[in-house]
Amino acid sequence: MGLARGLEPRKSKLEELQGKLYAKAKAEPEFRFYVLYDKVYRADVLEEAWRRAKANHGAPGVDGQTFEDIEEYGVERWLGELQRELQEERYQPQAVRRVLIPKSGGGERPLGIPTVRDRVVQTAAKMILEPIFEADMRDEAYGYRPERGAWQAVRKVHREIALGKNEVVDADVTKYFDNIPHPELMKCLARRVADPRVLHLVKMWLKVPVEEKDGDGRRKRTGGKSSKRGTPQGGVVSPLLANIYINRLLKKAAGSNLGEKYGAVFVNYADDFVVVARHGAEEILEQVRQWLGAMKLTINEAKTAIRSARTERFCFLGYEFGPITNGRTGKTYTGVQPSKKARMRAAQRVSEILRRQRTEPWEDIRRELNQYLTGWANYFRYGSPWRFFYLLDMHVAGRVRNFLRRRHKLPAATSRFGYAEVHQEHGVVELRGLLRANALA
Repeated sequence: MGLARGLEPRKSKLEELQGKLYAKAKAEPEFRFYVLYDKVYRADVLEEAWRRAKANHGAPGVDGQTFEDIEEYGVERWLGELQRELQEERYQPQAVRRVLIPKSGGGERPLGIPTVRDRVVQTAAKMILEPIFEADMRDEAYGYRPERGAWQAVRKVHREIALGKNEVVDADVTKYFDNIPHPELMKCLARRVADPRVLHLVKMWLKVPVEEKDGDGRRKRTGGKSSKRGTPQGGVVSPLLANIYINRLLKKAAGSNLGEKYGAVFVNYADDFVVVARHGAEEILEQVRQWLGAMKLTINEAKTAIRSARTERFCFLGYEFGPITNGRTGKTYTGVQPSKKARMRAAQRVSEILRRQRTEPWEDIRRELNQYLTGWANYFRYGSPWRFFYLLDMHVAGRVRNFLRRRHKLPAATSRFGYAEVHQEHGVVELRGLLRANALA
């Protein structure tokens, strides 16, 4: 039976708990929470943590245990044993498995993969801690927060530039996740959390060793108890901890006179942020350097620059801001569009999905392609994307044509699989069609 009109679905006990924690933290900014640990191992919290961890389809950690292994063993039984470990304070996290993943601009980025067991406990702790610290988060922060995202941060920057704030500090913090100092981070947590068992949990996760294989395939471990900096990227609690620490910078900015004096507005997404202002960009950047220095962090000078949005372009969260020329009128305006790097990455991904070596059924390949294109279009639909949607549509049609032509063993000069046929008969998503549909919605 459907819900009666006007009635909201009943909240779960976990949602009620989170609502109470948030309300208490919001109403009393100085309040410290003394009893939280027992919430982490509540049965409903651990069950929801399991569901969320499993939904992310992560790889196994150093112990090799998979979600399928646990399901075969019995999820209820496994969660019960984990609950008892937490209740009796016997829980100890295992090492994080480090893998290197390719970066879009070249090189590799280290990613830490905790075990499934540790991911579940981290998720449980995050569900209890997040409402408390969400109450303290500045509006300037958009990364890894409930009901917020990169698209909103992009829109905020664009709107501020449209209001005449054309001086831009395009900033980068040197290896932010790797350099967060543990003592200072723990002080930030302790300002709200007085339960020593919860603080001990977080500290253990910060101190776990990192395991990786050397060139000969031998396992080696680094870090551990001697580690004094960093929160491994890939850990469930890492984004929350990163937000908690960067909030120090945003609070400093909010309490300063930069807004009043220069019209400065900070827009932050995790370790990435820009400052837009009417003037005074040099002074703003110097002040940011000082604040970050006090936080034992540094500006990456090679990747930090001051721009004029009227005459120069800068990138933020995959978008490119700056002067754009209207193809029909020839007039230039300050706008926003998908960045060159984002466009190249999309074309490469399409080519990878449609590589000639694939032998799966066309329906499966098309589904993967359409999922990627739909996600890309939904993210990059803001601003002035029409021309680039057209170019990617043409690239997709060409790659699909070549893929299907080879699969059907037809000559290169065949008239089959033209643009309209690819989209209308073979069901490939047309980006411009999605753009039109969003405009009419």
